[in-house]
Amino acid sequence: QVHLAESGGGSVQSGGSLRLSCAASGWTFSTRCMGWFRQAPGKERERVAAIDSDSTTRYVDSVKGRFTISQDNAKNTLYLQMNSLKPADTAMYYCAADEPCFVSYSSGYLFSPADFEYWGQGTQVTVSS
Repeated sequence: QVHLAESGGGSVQSGGSLRLSCAASGWTFSTRCMGWFRQAPGKERERVAAIDSDSTTRYVDSVKGRFTISQDNAKNTLYLQMNSLKPADTAMYYCAADEPCFVSYSSGYLFSPADFEYWGQGTQVTVSS
C-alpha cells in the first residue's frame, strides 16, 4: 500500500511561487507513475502534471511554462514547482501514484485521475489577486 503525504501549500499573491512536495512510502514495484491533480470548489478534479517511470513529464496546457513536476527518487519525494501563480490556480492540490505503471507519456498519452490508484489528502493553494 502506497502512502502519500502532500505539503507546501499556502496563500500567495498573484505572480508568486510555491513548491509542493509529496512524500511517498510503501512502494512494491520499481515502475511507477506519479502526478498532481487539483480540485476547486464546485468543480471536477483536473489533471495538472504527471511523470512516468522514464521521467517523461506531461502538463495540462494551462500550466505549461509555469509549473514543473520533478521527483527525487532517493528521497521518495515528488515535487511541483509553481511559478507565476494566478487566481485561477486556487484549488486543493492532490498527489497521486500508480504502480506498477507501464504507461509512457512520451507516446502522448493524456493521464487522468482514473489512472492512479493511490491519493494523498491534499494541500490547499490559494492565490489572491
